[in-house]
Amino acid sequence: MLTPQEVEQLLQTPDTSTLLGKRDAALLEMLYATGLRASELVGLTVGDVQTMAGYVKVCGKGGKERLVPVGEMAAVQLDDYLLEGRPQLVKARPAVHLFVNRSAQGLTRQGLWKIIKKYMHQAAIHKPFSPHTLRHSFATHLLEGGADLRSLQHMLGHVDISTTQIYTHVVQQRLRALYTIHHPRP
Repeated sequence: MLTPQEVEQLLQTPDTSTLLGKRDAALLEMLYATGLRASELVGLTVGDVQTMAGYVKVCGKGGKERLVPVGEMAAVQLDDYLLEGRPQLVKARPAVHLFVNRSAQGLTRQGLWKIIKKYMHQAAIHKPFSPHTLRHSFATHLLEGGADLRSLQHMLGHVDISTTQIYTHVVQQRLRALYTIHHPRP
């Protein structure tokens, strides 16, 4: 898992003055802002994203659709990519996927992995990581901020709450810290 400071460091790394930098900034922001699985992110189409309404429609495991909120920072980066980056990457070629490579083809999970690996290296973050690391960081940071487990379950697309409960250690740590701070005899 990344700390909030490491996430911020990672998200600031892409050079948004370039086409690929605009794309990469948007996809990193989307990964962290939504907690999507790598396969869900690369499977998004342009029509799945509603930045003005503040959500993305995701087709998760088992073909189940869900709406996931998109934060303001992710929406800004995504709008920049959609207005300035993607049209120049796609040119006149048909492209359905939201995130495309230089050939206007949808990114693969492996392509996404390479992008994340590149920016983790540039940000000088030396921890084990994967695209799932941002999903885990998203969930943990939400719970640390006070989000409830049921809402997190929906955003992550978990069918069973027991799958989401792996993150309860965060809640337990927070409760222990509150107890220690506020109880007169910790």
